[in-house]
Amino acid sequence: MSVLSQLSSQGMTPSVFSHCLKGDDYGGGILILGDILEPSIVYTPLVPKRPYYAIYLQSIAVNGKILPIDPAAFKVSRGRGTVVDSGTTLAYLIEELYEPFIRAITLASSKHVTPVVSTSGNQCYRTSISNLAEAFPSVSLNFAGGVSMVLKPREYLIDGGYYNGLPSWCMGFLKAHKRLNILGDLLLRDKIVVYDIVGQQLGWANFNCSSPINVSVGIHERQRSDSSLLGGDMKFQHLATGVAALLSLNWVL
Repeated sequence: MSVLSQLSSQGMTPSVFSHCLKGDDYGGGILILGDILEPSIVYTPLVPKRPYYAIYLQSIAVNGKILPIDPAAFKVSRGRGTVVDSGTTLAYLIEELYEPFIRAITLASSKHVTPVVSTSGNQCYRTSISNLAEAFPSVSLNFAGGVSMVLKPREYLIDGGYYNGLPSWCMGFLKAHKRLNILGDLLLRDKIVVYDIVGQQLGWANFNCSSPINVSVGIHERQRSDSSLLGGDMKFQHLATGVAALLSLNWVL
């Protein structure tokens, strides 16, 4: 049984937890036990009876244009589908999604962007344009329930250093070796991501992870930020002192 399930069974916290990973160079973030009250969060259903946090990816758009991908490529079955995993650094797409996605990014990029392949075989791009939003397209991952995760170039590209005298940027999406799409840490940064176990849904919203977050834990509501560990009732306040290490997240790309 997970720590969250144990805490919930003892009435210490709801079966809802969230994280907000900072997207700056210093990393870090917060882990929250309790319901998030931010109104901008959108939710998509979780795939039932899965060992991972699996959701229904239905289409991908680049600069607002849905990619012409066979719907069968998005099929959810045993060993297939899309999972959210903050423990995975980058994002992975199965070949049927990855190939048309990379082609679309390349075609939609500025004429001042030159595609190159890194020594490790990853798709990268050289460009002298410092404003990535002017050089590269936006990406939309569209899920069941009519909700989307919209990614700016800085949210799916990684600094690749200099390549033949120009800055290079590499895709944070790689080709999956298995039949599973994985949405990793890179795509989850600067977002509140909510895992609602009882409601069987996963939600997210763009958010400054250094800002206070409105949270409900039980009968009271409090406001907490990355430096606040207190919950909404005395039981949770005692608990917070014992799990402080869980509430301070650090990662390195």
